[in-house]
Amino acid sequence: MINGIYEIIWEVGRLSGCHQMPERSFHIGKYQFPLCARCTGVFAGYIIGISLLWFILLPVYISLALIFVMGIDWYVQYKNIKMSTNIRRLITGLMCGVGYIHLLCFALKLIVSAVEYLI
Repeated sequence: MINGIYEIIWEVGRLSGCHQMPERSFHIGKYQFPLCARCTGVFAGYIIGISLLWFILLPVYISLALIFVMGIDWYVQYKNIKMSTNIRRLITGLMCGVGYIHLLCFALKLIVSAVEYLI
């Protein structure tokens, strides 16, 4: 039963676009997370970002800065300047997820305002 559920969750992770590399993923016992550390952070950031919307909508420049930080971490690793760690991937993924949700909500707010103006 547990292995069947794990396989389903693993497939959902694959379909989300995650590379699921073992060395870039967290593990609990013999089980690897179905998402790499960065994707885990991004999805957790979505949840945190949505939760924050009850209290505040971050300004666009802060949202973009949060997304940019993950981009810098990815680029530095991609160019072999400095290897990222799973904790850094998780943290920058969290930042990006929060920033993305708030940027998306800002864009939706603009669209709704434009539609209301046209009506």
